[in-house]
Amino acid sequence: MNLSDSQTGGLGLRRVSAMEAVLGHLRGAIERGDYAIGDKLPSEAELCRTLEVSRPVLREALRALQTMGLTVSRTGKGTFVVANAVEDPTFGDYAASDLLEVRRHVEIPVAGYAARRRTPENLDHLSHLLDRMERETDTTAWVAMDTLFHLAVAEAAQNPVFRRVIEEIRDALARQSAFLNELGGRREQSNREHRAIVEALIDGSEHDAEQAMAHHIDRVETTLTAIVRRTRADTPRTPEPRRE
Repeated sequence: MNLSDSQTGGLGLRRVSAMEAVLGHLRGAIERGDYAIGDKLPSEAELCRTLEVSRPVLREALRALQTMGLTVSRTGKGTFVVANAVEDPTFGDYAASDLLEVRRHVEIPVAGYAARRRTPENLDHLSHLLDRMERETDTTAWVAMDTLFHLAVAEAAQNPVFRRVIEEIRDALARQSAFLNELGGRREQSNREHRAIVEALIDGSEHDAEQAMAHHIDRVETTLTAIVRRTRADTPRTPEPRRE
C-alpha cells in the first residue's frame, strides 16, 4: 500500500498530503475497530513498510492521532489506542473547546481595544508581520509568525494583562495552527482573515476589528469541527495490504 503520493484530484477537491492519507487510514482503522481500545499499533518500522511512507510522514500522522485523543504514545513501549472516536482535540495543555471559549472572550474585545489604542508603531509592526506571512511558504515559519501576530494585536491594546493571557496560550495556539494548516489547509484563508483584522485596526474601527476577529475565530472553529467530524468517506480510499 503506497500512501506516499496519495492526493485527491478533481474539481473542488483539496489535494491531500501523504500525512493526511496515512492519518485517514489509521483513524479509519481505529474507528472501525481494527485496532481496539488498549491495542498497540504496529511499530513505526512496520507501518512505514506497510504504508510505504517515510518515517517523518508517519510520525506527523501519529502526532495528529494523539492530538485527536485517539492514541497515546508511551516512551519505549509504543503507541496505544485509547479511544475509538474523536471528541475534543488537545493542543498542549488545553482542549480545543476550552481554547476557543477563552479566545472568544479575550481576543475579540482585545481587537476592539487595539483599534482604539493602537500606535503607529503597532500598525507598522502588524503590517510588516502580515506581509511576511503572506510571502512565507514554510509552514513551520508561518505558524511561528501566526502566534506573533496574535501577540502583536494584544500589544496594540496597550494592556499588559492581555498580552500575558495570549502568552499563556501561545504554545497551544501554535499547535492548533499547525494542526489546522496540515489538515485543513487554512493558511491562505487565515492570511485573508488577518488582513481584515489589520485593516480594521488601521481604520480605527472598534466594531470592524471585533467583527474581523470574531470571523477569524469562527473559521478556526468551523475547520476544527470539519476535521473532527471527517469520516472515512472524506479520506482517499486505499487498498488493503496484500496478505502473503
